[in-house]
Order: sequence, then C-alpha cells, then structure tokens
Amino acid sequence: MSAGEIELGSGEVTDLGEGSDNTPTLSEIARAAGVSAPTVSKVLNGRTDVAPKTRARVEEQLRELGYQRRRSTAQPSRLLDLVFHELDSAWAMEVIRGVENVARAEDLSIVLSESAGRLTPGQTWVDGVLARRPAGVVLVLSDLDAGQRNQLTSRGIPFVVLDPAGDPADGVPAVGTNNWHGGLAATRHLLELGHRRIAIVGGPSGMMCSRARLDGYRTALETARIPVDPRLIREGNFHHEAGYTAGRELLTLPDRPTAVFAGNDLQALGLYEAARELGLRIPEDLSVVGFDDLPLARWVGPPLTTVRQPLVEMAETAARLAVDLGRGRQPAATRVDIATSLVVRSSTAAPPAA
Repeated sequence: MSAGEIELGSGEVTDLGEGSDNTPTLSEIARAAGVSAPTVSKVLNGRTDVAPKTRARVEEQLRELGYQRRRSTAQPSRLLDLVFHELDSAWAMEVIRGVENVARAEDLSIVLSESAGRLTPGQTWVDGVLARRPAGVVLVLSDLDAGQRNQLTSRGIPFVVLDPAGDPADGVPAVGTNNWHGGLAATRHLLELGHRRIAIVGGPSGMMCSRARLDGYRTALETARIPVDPRLIREGNFHHEAGYTAGRELLTLPDRPTAVFAGNDLQALGLYEAARELGLRIPEDLSVVGFDDLPLARWVGPPLTTVRQPLVEMAETAARLAVDLGRGRQPAATRVDIATSLVVRSSTAAPPAA
C-alpha cells in the first residue's frame, strides 16, 4: 500500500492526501473533479450512490490524471467474471465448461452475466465488476468501449475478449480462432467432392468471425475459378431458426445449391429441418457443413461434417490469460488465435448425378 492510501475493512480505498511517484492521490483527483475524496472512493469502488454526472466527472479526471490502483491496495476477490452477449445455446455451455476448468483449478467462483444481445455491456454491469473486484474478466463475443476499458484498467482489473465480434482495440488481450481458414477448409471440402453450386448461411455481418468465414468461402470458390453467386449467400444470426429460414429460401430456388456451408452447427441443424420438410435427403441430395463441432454434431442424423472450433480450449486460454494478467505475469502473447480443423462425418458426399 502506498503512502496516501489506506484500505478500510470493507475493502474500499480512501486517500490520506500523501502522494507518491507519479500516481495522483484521491485528494488530487477530488480537487480536480470538484468533489470530496470519499466521493472519488465511492466511484473507484463501484458504489451506486453517486449521481451519474458526478460519476462521469470523476471518471474523466481519473482518466486524464492517469490514476492506476496499485495491486497491493486491494486484493481481488476469488471471483472470475464471465459475460456473454447471449446465453442460450450449446455453444455457450462449451465456453462455460472451459472457464470452469480454470476456475476450479484456481479455486475461483464464476459470476455469469448476459448483456441482453448487446456487444458492449452496460454501465450497470461495469459498476458491478468494480464493486466485486474479480480476479479477472472474460468477455465472450463482446468488448468494452474506451471508457469502460479505462475504468477496469485504472482499478487493476484484467479483462480478455474471447472470440471477439470486432477487431479489439490495441492492447486489448483477445483469444480467437482462425475463422478464415475454417471457411476455406469447409468450402474446399465441398469442392473436392465435386460440388459447384455451394451456398453459405453466414452469421451477422457485424461480427468479425462471420466476415472471416465468408471471406474463406469466397477465397475457396475464387481459387477454384468458380464465380461467387450472390443468390447463394444468406446472412444468419447463428441460431437454428436462421438456418431453417435461409434453408427454405435456398432449397426452393429454381437452380438450388447441392451443398451448403452453414456458419455454425445450430444453423446447420436448421438446414437439416428445411431439407427434411422439402423431401431432400442428406447427403444424397444435399451436403451440409457446419462450424463449431458442438457435441450434438456427432449425434444428429446423419452426423454433421463440421469445422472444429476448440471452444473449451479457447475458453481455458482466455480464463488463464485473465488470471495471469491479474497476478502481474507477462504472458508470451496477449493475442492468441487457435487453429481450426475439418471433421468429416456423414453429412457430405458427392453431388447427385445430373
């Protein structure tokens, strides 16, 4: 603990007015913001009994004056925060399993949150994290805005983005997978089987992983000198219903595709349902490739050919990175991409004879 700060029994940090090195004291921040030192302490510790305008003024001074909480001033709780933008699929369960593996090994408990579909959590979530002071934060398909990043950084709370929806800002630790190569491998597999009319049901265009998988699909077709037909491209949302709806559209085209690359396994299952309703057999009439390799991919009929995204390993890597950063350890890399691999099962075959 530095001169100028004292930690109370509640775990909150208050300022005695004595500064050291280049870090401003709470008294200095309070003077700059025109508030009391206890008010600054409340903001630092995520207390909710501060007016929004006052909080914003204090946060601005914390940022401008470069406040950084010293690790010794407040021990983190035995918690690991895990936040999803959506929490309603088998995909999320695989991520939870990976984070739980690390939490169990480190004797940590997990705080699970959902941001109601938003790719950036709200301020209420941030306030909760500041109050809990977890050992680390893992954000799944989410990111923080600049102000939120500063809030966590200034309090010494490490965070890692897992499978980022966009391109994380410089310096933001992130763990992802090689989505472009996965899209390339899936489409090449279908080309090698002899398919030429290959459709894709991708994910949301605003997500980096969706764009990368689509780019891999395009690259495979262009390399094989097959024109990319925009009528065979559909945007989904990574849910079963999107695969079903896009499947009905694609499979009722006058010149329907003989194969479809689904942006994830759940959309592939939607395609299965659409094909069944239209009387098409998989793989005799239609080949389908998914992405993720969820456990259910092995048990559907027929078992799904898919691109394996090692979700458990990715989640373990992100959780371990967050914990290590919280302990002051400098990892070999803070941007990690884990390789994908194609898993061939029974949902793909040569196209039907003309």
